[in-house]
Amino acid sequence: MRVCALIVAAGRGTRAGGPRPKQWQQLGQRRVIDHTLAAFQQHAQIAEIAIVLHSDDVIEAEAFREQGFSIAIGGAERSDSVRAGLDALPPCDAVLIHDAARPCVRAELITTVINALQTSKAAAPGLAVTDALWTGADAQVTGTQDRNGLFAAQTPQGFHRDAIVAAHAAYNGAAADDVAVARAAGIEVAITAGDPDNIKITTQADFARAARILEKTMDVRTGNGFDVHAFGEGDHVMLCGVKIPHDQGLVGHSDADVGLHTVTDAIYGALAAGDIGTHFPPSDPQWKGAESHIFLRHAAQMARDQGFSLTHVDCTLICEYPKVGPHAAAMRDAVAEMVGIDVSRVSVKATTSERLGFTGRGEGIACIATATLVKA
Repeated sequence: MRVCALIVAAGRGTRAGGPRPKQWQQLGQRRVIDHTLAAFQQHAQIAEIAIVLHSDDVIEAEAFREQGFSIAIGGAERSDSVRAGLDALPPCDAVLIHDAARPCVRAELITTVINALQTSKAAAPGLAVTDALWTGADAQVTGTQDRNGLFAAQTPQGFHRDAIVAAHAAYNGAAADDVAVARAAGIEVAITAGDPDNIKITTQADFARAARILEKTMDVRTGNGFDVHAFGEGDHVMLCGVKIPHDQGLVGHSDADVGLHTVTDAIYGALAAGDIGTHFPPSDPQWKGAESHIFLRHAAQMARDQGFSLTHVDCTLICEYPKVGPHAAAMRDAVAEMVGIDVSRVSVKATTSERLGFTGRGEGIACIATATLVKA
């Protein structure tokens, strides 16, 4: 069964407050919608993803198209938006329809819904209501409601594609969700186990709760790098992507940028993916004299491909000379650009070894670096 996901993100979400609709607001290191999309991108059974956006979100729509997502523009009602999204979906047998404002959805819940579609035309997660229920008016309790047989509905709601397309085509008016549309068409919907942490962000307080939930499942990696290059003939050194005039150069198979090599190895280390030599063997002549930014960009892209965000880089150069201080700002800018993060998350500094050892004797430069990766 080929399964696609449809992420509905066309609403304006005014109850959540903030300068922009809730799906575009920050939740930790990423926007709400980015957390949601990542959950489906990283799921092995999801083949394609389409996103339904508001007509005002043209900049975001273009950015998502460039990333390979199918895009649809929503309508006045949620059901109109879903119909547009179904039309935009690539070919698939089943579709999971999910609210962009549920960023804490877990892979296990997605898998459960997909498995239920093997035997049912429709399936959706629900949480059995366990609390006492009241009716009320004017801030006063007016009665009680029997909770037996009541469930709190969640998404993703899964359907055989042909069935939900036909159900939406026959449906008129607003609908609470796609289960309501399916049931109006006579489709039986299986209830799968919901997840208390699969919350929908509705008010401002929900952002803090979602952040706490995501922190519990966050994958944080720290990698260390260490490298040394000896001085040799030359009239400059490359350090962290910056060319610094000097009466000697650094010796190496590539351009011998000890700073970039060390940061690169720190990222590979956080990924448990070997080191520069693993990916760019010095025995391969094509890397002779190569610019070291090639290595660093490769490591950063590998981290992104595995769903990680690089959140911080700390690089310390150990040498008596050349003096790093006057060039540190340019080095930070260069590294930040190469790895695609803000310069405020890049530290480049220098120290000496107090004239001790090979660096103290001016025989070369050493470097240590740390990189932090986060997958939410």
